[in-house]
Amino acid sequence: MLRKTFLYLSEQKALREFAVNNPLARRFSSRFVAGETLDAAVAAVRELNARGISASLDVLGESVTAVAEARSSAAQVVETQERIAAEKLDCNVSVKLTQMGLDLDPALCIENMGRILARGRDLGMFVRIDMESSAHTQRTLELFERELLPAHGDRVGIVLQSYLRRTAGDVDRLIGARARVRLCKGAYDEPAAVAFPAKADVDRNYAELMERLLERGNHPAIATHDPALIARARRFVAARGIGPDRFEFQMLYGVRRDLQEELQRAGFRVRVYVPFGTHWYPYFMRRLAERPANVAFILGSVVKESLRS
Repeated sequence: MLRKTFLYLSEQKALREFAVNNPLARRFSSRFVAGETLDAAVAAVRELNARGISASLDVLGESVTAVAEARSSAAQVVETQERIAAEKLDCNVSVKLTQMGLDLDPALCIENMGRILARGRDLGMFVRIDMESSAHTQRTLELFERELLPAHGDRVGIVLQSYLRRTAGDVDRLIGARARVRLCKGAYDEPAAVAFPAKADVDRNYAELMERLLERGNHPAIATHDPALIARARRFVAARGIGPDRFEFQMLYGVRRDLQEELQRAGFRVRVYVPFGTHWYPYFMRRLAERPANVAFILGSVVKESLRS
């Protein structure tokens, strides 16, 4: 019930406007969002890199409603790429296709992604295409497989979500195409017809797909904070002699920092997804929906910080 409530709230425009202008709400969000500016995001990545952890920067925003907004979003991503290169950070970028204009005009989206990927090529920087709700899954995959992957190969990758019933077929097809896949569980409110409603089924599907990707995939990204799934991945790669150079673990900014460091110390490559920007409200609410216990955790942190100040 709490999960559905948070996902519903993530879509409410009035609440979003209230939250972005409320200092306490912004303070709460700072657990999962690096800040509203590129400077703040760069500072967060520097701190991660100092701990031996890689990063992926995401300029928050999705479902743009105007051509100018889509082009502006692409320019922000290019600026982010150039800043990463100038600062010599161990970092790449993640992009949502609806932010690049997918819902407005696929040609516009391809144009914007071409600009980002061309800059990535010049800078030697990988670009990850994020996955959104199931309403966009097919179009995202079609554009990735038909337009982006053939032209850019290993310089571009995609995200798949284990809670979708279709994902097993997508994993097998993309393994065959040598695509670089990031596997996550998924964080949108989906109907039972397209997504597994039970957590146990989502986890089971994740484990099976993770092992396929680890064994046959092209440098897969195992994106989870679940200790049981991470332990299973570690047992699997050890049993099959899969070296840590063939995959990486990925986690979200502000989530299980202890586990991030434990994996890094054990010799695994760890990358943290670092979101930033003014459009943080929907992202923050989805993080709370994934694990409502985060509310109590963040509230406790804010209270402790207030008492110390």
